[in-house]
Amino acid sequence: MNEAQAGRIRANFAAAILFFATAAFTLWQNSHVAILWDISYLLDSSYRISLGQLPYRDFPFAHAPLTFILHAAIIKLFGRVYLPHILCAALEAGAATVLTWHILLNVLHQKEPIILAQLESPHLPSRPDHYAWPIATLLVTPLTVLGIYGIYPHPIYDSDCILVILLAIYLLQRADAGIIRSVLAGAVTVLPLFFKQNIGLIFLIITTAAVAYIAAARRLDHTSTKPQLWFFTGAAVTLAAALFAIHATVGLHNYAYWTVSFAAQRRLPSIGMILTIYHQTSLLWTIPAAIAGVALVRRDRPRAKPWVRPFALTLIAAPFLWTVTALAITTDADDRADQLLSLWPHLLILAAALAIDNLRPRNRLARPTLNTLLPLILLATIHGAFLSQQLWGSTYALWPLLLVLIAAMFTKTATIARPLAAIIAATFFLCGGLYSLSHERLSYVRLDGAEARATLPGLRGLTTPGPWIPAFEELIRVTNADIPMGDGVILLPGEVPFFFAAGRTPQFPVLLFDPATDPYTPQQTLDQACRQNIRWLIVTRNPQLVDIPKPDLPEVLRVLQQDFAPYRTLTKYDIYRRK
Repeated sequence: MNEAQAGRIRANFAAAILFFATAAFTLWQNSHVAILWDISYLLDSSYRISLGQLPYRDFPFAHAPLTFILHAAIIKLFGRVYLPHILCAALEAGAATVLTWHILLNVLHQKEPIILAQLESPHLPSRPDHYAWPIATLLVTPLTVLGIYGIYPHPIYDSDCILVILLAIYLLQRADAGIIRSVLAGAVTVLPLFFKQNIGLIFLIITTAAVAYIAAARRLDHTSTKPQLWFFTGAAVTLAAALFAIHATVGLHNYAYWTVSFAAQRRLPSIGMILTIYHQTSLLWTIPAAIAGVALVRRDRPRAKPWVRPFALTLIAAPFLWTVTALAITTDADDRADQLLSLWPHLLILAAALAIDNLRPRNRLARPTLNTLLPLILLATIHGAFLSQQLWGSTYALWPLLLVLIAAMFTKTATIARPLAAIIAATFFLCGGLYSLSHERLSYVRLDGAEARATLPGLRGLTTPGPWIPAFEELIRVTNADIPMGDGVILLPGEVPFFFAAGRTPQFPVLLFDPATDPYTPQQTLDQACRQNIRWLIVTRNPQLVDIPKPDLPEVLRVLQQDFAPYRTLTKYDIYRRK
């Protein structure tokens, strides 16, 4: 066995370990907790799509379609079974970690693809050098607990979108003069737009702008721009095909209204609200310390005083060391989460400085490359994600992008890269692991009490603390016995995957009474119930959610009770029948 073969075996073994460790942690998380509110929206929406009901045309739908189409396909393939959806999330999580590892290796190698640079061979060597391999492996290790499905473990569009973005970056790094690779890179760059609008749109715009910038630079140098042209061909054909499919099925006007106008009206925060993440006092010392540390490293010389590198390392690593120290200072999960998340604005500011510095021409022969523009692409994409739920709510799936940003910043601190990578990896693994295990991000639901596991065959694998699952299964049994399968049913607020579990066809346009998904006033809800001949109303008492996000829910119930009379009371549900 030669050295190249040994390197490939080692790389495949490392990738397999990372994949299975991440997937196993995702499965473990799902075996202990279930967010019924979110699961119900995914499963019931995907189920109604699998029945042939089309979003945007047949019912209001504020989200991009691909995640729901994927899970509708899973339902078509496996039936109404819960476990395959969780297995899908675990496989995606493992794939995202492996993709991040390959991206880090490329960034740390400083190898640039022909599509964005002038190298004769863009391929990575089969055996990573002694600089890239340990640093990339250290940095990616925390993703086993902080992967796209580590903090929030259920299938969701944000995480799927980040996975496809990672795939697009991976392909861009390996695109060369070959037509297929360039076209494929362009095609995949479009796909995130149809997983999550705010993230995918920003990624598509900034990435195509970066390729156009490279093409312009190559044009000035009288270098071939065919790779970039093939990239744009792949992107344009994919986008045109997607828009044509939307127009032919649900109508572009419907799609634009629900996914852009309505979604922005219900979710889009102000720029000022997004910028509040940078209003934290810790930045007054973390940023100056990091700048001083980088300045010391950049001025370091072979005969420099021996204290320079350790001191520079301490300055740059101080915010991470303080975050680890917080583990001993406080036992409050909320305080620990805040301390960990406070690293985000610190790192984003440093990455912004790096992105600006990378745009400065070093000499007349220097050209922009993927790795020099990557921080700008990632910064824009991350802030696009913040348009949904800002820092606290949106970062659960973004940790792979943050780690790529950190690797890009190592180009300025190469002499202390290994110890710094070890400190960052240890911080994210320890603090991030506690963040994931504490379920602090999931604090919007009640997760106290003994674990209960689903017993119905289709729900096997659904587990969460508290009485919610037994009460839900009681509801399924009673409704199967008392309510004819063809009768229309409304669930208020719609916290459980009722239609998926019971095999009933949803007949009311809204499945989840949430401001982000429900366009109706209370009176319009009653009018729709009459129009759709809804005969049954099921109201959840004491739901798993800590606070119901729809403030006028009591008014909705009051209006509906004009046409519905009490029929039966269960452990956590009241059933009403039309008068």
